[in-house]
Amino acid sequence: MVAVVRVHEYGGPEVLKYEQVDLPAPGPGEVRVRQTAIGVNYIDTYFRSGHYKAPQLPFVAGNEGAGEITALGEGVSGLAVGDRVAYVAALGCYAAERNVPAAIAVKLPAGVSDEQAAAMMLKGMTVEYLIHRSYKVQKGDTILVHAAAGGVGLLLTQWAKHLGATVIGTAGSEEKAALAREAGCDHVILYRTEKFPQRVKEITDGALCAAVYDGIGKDTVVDSLDCLRPLGILVNYGSASGGVENFNLGLLAPKGSLYVTRPTLNTFTAKREWLEEIAGNLFKVVADGTVKVTINKRAKLAEAADVHRALEGRETTGSIILTP
Repeated sequence: MVAVVRVHEYGGPEVLKYEQVDLPAPGPGEVRVRQTAIGVNYIDTYFRSGHYKAPQLPFVAGNEGAGEITALGEGVSGLAVGDRVAYVAALGCYAAERNVPAAIAVKLPAGVSDEQAAAMMLKGMTVEYLIHRSYKVQKGDTILVHAAAGGVGLLLTQWAKHLGATVIGTAGSEEKAALAREAGCDHVILYRTEKFPQRVKEITDGALCAAVYDGIGKDTVVDSLDCLRPLGILVNYGSASGGVENFNLGLLAPKGSLYVTRPTLNTFTAKREWLEEIAGNLFKVVADGTVKVTINKRAKLAEAADVHRALEGRETTGSIILTP
């Protein structure tokens, strides 16, 4: 029997149930992983609440993890028992052990710990495609990063600063603003008391931003357009405040022939070579210290419901990990 956290019906954090289930041997093309660290991400709340639908109910929550391979299924090559691996998966990660498709498991280099990997795989690979593929951040660019003290925000800020960008961040408190500045934000806007489009205009002397990275969604998307220079791009990669509905494309022309994109990691890692390239780029900047992974909360797997409450209450910063 293996400890897992399952969802039997969509709802609030209380629907996360700590249970014991049977785990079969890994099937063809799978590896069995004894997990040492499990990442917690905002997308986990989308699946738990039903904002994103799972393929079936009940399901085991969670979208990233790290640990050691303990068994191989038929036909697996390139991986071995004892390898440390990390992965981003479509559900199933809130578990002490699990079977994982070998195609999505990436070997961890010596310079990256299991905890770092579990805390950054989804967020870190997201940041890699955001700043290298959705919009390629260049030296001299000014960008706006919403929720700059969050898990994605802290990684994005550090990496963008390394690339030579000026980073403006938004945060909800002085405490979070301090974390964003520590990560490298040149300017931090307290969005609860300041109007961020007006502040961006003031900070940039009217030049505005090349790109806005927005994981908030409904509450920020339209105002974010007013932070962009002509031909700028709004990258909406999350919906922490709710999904964006009935978006008026007609706004883009008068505001400067703007671009809007809604990317997803699955597109950028659809081929094994793409996955390895993105993960390799992430591992390099973490191993050499360019990007530091901040883990500000650790909890046991059985405490997953409490972690979700804190996450949705915007009480967390940096990354969160669960341990079996």
